[in-house]
Amino acid sequence: MGIRTIMRACVPCVFAGLMALTGCSAGSNESSDAEPASALDPSSPVQIELWTYYNGTQQQAFEDLVKEFNEGRGKELGVVVTSSSQGGVNDLAAAVTDSAQELVGSEAMPDAFLSYSDTASVIDGLGRVADLAGYLTDEEKALYVESFLDEGDIDGNGSLKVFPVAKSTETLQINATDWQVFADATGSTLEELSTIEGITEVAQRYCEWTDAQTPDVAGDGKPFFGRDAMANYLITGSKQLGHELFDVEGGVCTFDIDRDTMKALWDNYYVPMVQGWFSAEGKFRSDAVKTGDLLCYVGSSSSVVYFPQTVTLDDETSYPIELAALPAPTFADGEPCAPQQGAGFVVTKSDEKRETACVEFLKWFTAKEQNTGFSVSAGYMPVTKEALTLENLEAAASGSDGSENYSINLPATLETIEAGVYANRPFDGGVDARAVLESALSDKATADREAVVSAVAAGASPEEAAAPFLEDRVFDEWLEDLTARLKATTA
Repeated sequence: MGIRTIMRACVPCVFAGLMALTGCSAGSNESSDAEPASALDPSSPVQIELWTYYNGTQQQAFEDLVKEFNEGRGKELGVVVTSSSQGGVNDLAAAVTDSAQELVGSEAMPDAFLSYSDTASVIDGLGRVADLAGYLTDEEKALYVESFLDEGDIDGNGSLKVFPVAKSTETLQINATDWQVFADATGSTLEELSTIEGITEVAQRYCEWTDAQTPDVAGDGKPFFGRDAMANYLITGSKQLGHELFDVEGGVCTFDIDRDTMKALWDNYYVPMVQGWFSAEGKFRSDAVKTGDLLCYVGSSSSVVYFPQTVTLDDETSYPIELAALPAPTFADGEPCAPQQGAGFVVTKSDEKRETACVEFLKWFTAKEQNTGFSVSAGYMPVTKEALTLENLEAAASGSDGSENYSINLPATLETIEAGVYANRPFDGGVDARAVLESALSDKATADREAVVSAVAAGASPEEAAAPFLEDRVFDEWLEDLTARLKATTA
C-alpha cells in the first residue's frame, strides 16, 4: 500500500475514533453568554499578570489573544490581563521558583504562569498553588479531554492545579521520498512500522540494503531510525508492557523495574544502535534526516514543523523530500500508550477575585475558536473535545501559513491521542529521575556504537565487532546501574 493511500485510509477511522472520544457534541466552553463570576466587578477591574515561555510566533499569537480578551470578554467581566515571556522553559521555571521562595532579587509571583507538572509540584509544596477544581462546574470539566485535565491533578485527589491549554504527543515522521525507493526495492510496508519490533526489523533490512549498494565497501550500511526523547521511550514502553516505571502514590515514587520489560526496551534500541541500524546523530533526529543519514524518527508531534523539506548530501547535491507521518509505534503485545506533553497554566494562590479572574481568562482562552487558532499556530493540539477533531483542525490549518507539515501529521497525532496518552504524576526527585532515563540508555548505546565502528576500522567484521556488546551480561550490568541511579534520585 502506498504512502498516500494509507494516510488517506487512516482519516475516516481516526475521525470515527475521535467522535467516539468526544461524543456527538460537547458543546462549547465559550463563556461570553454566561453571567459574570460573582467575585468580579466590571466597575472595579482586576489586573492579572501571566508569565510564559512563549517566543516568536507563539508569543505574538498569545499576545494577540490577550488583547482580544481585554477588549471583549475581559471588559465585560472586569479583568485586565498582562503577559510577559521569561525566556525559555527552564528560565521560567527558575524565575517562578525564585519568586515562590521570595529570594532576594526575585520578582513578585505572577498571578499565573506556564508550567509542567514537576515544577508545579515544587511550587505547590511551598503552598503557592491554587486548586482550580472548585472554579469549574462538572459540565465545564466535561468539555475537556479527560486525560488532559487528569494531568493537572498533581495530588491525585481530584484537584486541578495545572490548567491544560495546548498538548502534544509523539508521532513517527518519515522521509516519504526515500522510503518509497527502499519500499519498492524490498517490499517493505508502512504497516510494519506500527510496532516497535517492526521498526527494528525494517531498520536491519534497510541497513543491509544500503550496504549492498556498495558491494566493494563492507559495513557501510546506513541507519534507518532514531528517537528524540529517550525518557518517553522508557516510560511509555514500560507502561505498554504492563509496568509503570514511575509508580507514584501520594508524591512518593516506587520504581517498577521489570527485567523482561527492560530487556524488550534494550533489544529494540540498544541492540539496533550498536549494530548501526539506528542512530542518534545531531541535536535532534530531524538534523540527520536533513543530511540523508536517517530515514525516520519518533519525535514530538509539535516538532513536525521542523521536518526538513530537502535532503542535502553535500554542497552540490540536494533534493526535495515529502513528509509522511504515522501514529507512535507500540510493542506488538503491548497496550497503546504514547507520551502526553505540553505545559499548562498554574494559578498562584491569592484571593477569590484574582483566582476567578485567572480562571475566566483560561476558560475563554481554551474555548474552541481561540484555542484552535492558537494551537494550530503553535503546532499543538487544543484541549477540548469539541476542538480536538480532524474536521476542525484541518479547516483551521488550511488557512494558516506554513501548516502543510502540521496537516500531514494531524491524522497520526489524533490517532495516537485517541489510542491512549500518558503522563506520570510528579514526585520528589522526578526531574532528576527523568534526566537519568534520558541519558542512561542512549549514552551507552552511542558510546558502544563508536567502539564497534573503531573495531571495524581496525579490521574486525561488523559481526565480530558487535558481538561482545550483545551478550546478556552487558544488559544486566546496565540494568543494575540504571536501577541504582534511579533509586538515588529519591533517596
